[in-house]
Amino acid sequence: MEISTLTAYHCLAFVWYFFIAYSITHVRTEERPSEVFLYGGQWKYLTVLNLVLQAVFYGVSFLADVLRLIKKLRCAKCVISSRDLLFSVLAFPVSTFVCISFWILYTYNRELVYPKSLDGVIPLWLNHAMHTAVLPFALLEILATPHRYPAKKKGLILLGFVAFLYISWVLWIYSVTGEWVYPLFALFSPAGLTAFFTGSLAIIISFYNFGEFLNRMIWGQSKFCF
Repeated sequence: MEISTLTAYHCLAFVWYFFIAYSITHVRTEERPSEVFLYGGQWKYLTVLNLVLQAVFYGVSFLADVLRLIKKLRCAKCVISSRDLLFSVLAFPVSTFVCISFWILYTYNRELVYPKSLDGVIPLWLNHAMHTAVLPFALLEILATPHRYPAKKKGLILLGFVAFLYISWVLWIYSVTGEWVYPLFALFSPAGLTAFFTGSLAIIISFYNFGEFLNRMIWGQSKFCF
């Protein structure tokens, strides 16, 4: 993709995610179901955190494109390194996990992840923007430009650390409120919950590996392109 086209795409993607994140974080207080927006607000949901992550990623990508257009190549190389790390370790595996896990659980029993009471608060288009569109955007990004992946050990350690932080946040919220972020968690014993979190981590690691595989298949051993 030409750099000018890529710049326009990343700008539009950034604006889109900023708009979606703004929309979901500014749902009117009086419309929020009390059982959903307790301690931690929207910031306890992986879906909302992912929207912010994607906005940051596309903002960094847009900055990298602009620096390339104005020939600030030394600065661009540093920003591209951050862009690639964000995409490989977080943006692709998290968005893929959010989309696939949400719709599997929604199909099985929506009350476990997205109570029906939310239908009157969050319009259908916003639900799909949060939970469906994130995956096509991630795949399109792989097709649009190559990304340099970190060493496998480094990438997985960073991904595991972020997953640990989110799980710790979920457990902290439960310790304070006595309520789980997702009703699904209430179905498990402590051992079962540990197994669930471990399995979820294994799945998101597989999405990391899948993204790396796609990137290599499409671009080979990707290099910085100026």
